Amino acid sequence: MFRNRDVLSILDFSRGELEKIFRVARRMERIEKRGSGLLGGRILATAFFEPSTRTRLSFETAMLRLGGSVIGFSESEGTSIAKGENLADTVRMLDAYADVIVVRHRLEGAAKLAAEIAEAPVINGGDGTRHHPTQAMVDLYTVWKEFGKIGGLNFVLMGALRYGRAVASFIYGLSLFRPEKIYLVSHPLLRPRRELEEHLKNSGISFEIRENLDGLLQKADVLYVTRIQRERFPEHAEYQQARGSCRAE
Repeated sequence: MFRNRDVLSILDFSRGELEKIFRVARRMERIEKRGSGLLGGRILATAFFEPSTRTRLSFETAMLRLGGSVIGFSESEGTSIAKGENLADTVRMLDAYADVIVVRHRLEGAAKLAAEIAEAPVINGGDGTRHHPTQAMVDLYTVWKEFGKIGGLNFVLMGALRYGRAVASFIYGLSLFRPEKIYLVSHPLLRPRRELEEHLKNSGISFEIRENLDGLLQKADVLYVTRIQRERFPEHAEYQQARGSCRAE
C-alpha cells in the first residue's frame, strides 16, 4: 500500500490509509523507545531550501533512531544552489545517494517536481502555503490518540489561517474524518483562502468563520493555535496589522 510511495499532499491519502498509519505509529512509539535497526543501511536526504527546526530535526531523529543515516542541507547557502544550481539538478544529485528524500521549499509544487524527477520516494516537508502532509498526519494522530477518534469532535483553529501550510493541510485532513464542526478564528487579513472554504463546503463539513474566541472555548474539543508567519506575508504592512491578533487568553 505504501511501498515506494511519495508523500506530497494529505489529500493523496484516504481516511482508511491514515488510520492505518496511526495504528502503525502507535506501535512504532513502543519500538522507538527500545531502539531499532529497521532502517539500517538506508539513507535519508533532507533538502531544506527554507529554514526549519521541528520538521527537519524530527525527520533526522526518526531516521537515526531506526538505524538509518542522514545527509543533506538545512539552507541553500554553502551548497551548489547558491552557485546557481536549480532544483531539478539538486534532486537528481540527491537521488543518486539516498533511499528517500525530504523536500522543503517556499514554492508550491516543488515537492511534486522532485517526485517526478527522483526514483527514490519524495516526502513533502512543506512547500508553498497549502501542503505540509507529515505535520498534518502528526496533528491528526495526536487527536486520534487522545480521543480515540477524530470524527464528531468540535475543532477551533486559530491564527494564520491564510498563509499557514500546516493548518491548511490539517483542514484538508480533517475533512476526511467528518468532524462535528470547525471554527476558523483569525484576523480578517488571515481569513482562510477561498479554496479552503470551498473544499469544506464541497466536503459537506460544517464550519464557521470568526474573528474572536467569544464562547468557543466551551464548545471546543480541540484548540489548534498557529503562529503568525511573518515570512509568508506579501506586504510588511499586512503583518503589522495582523501581528498580536491570535492569542488564546
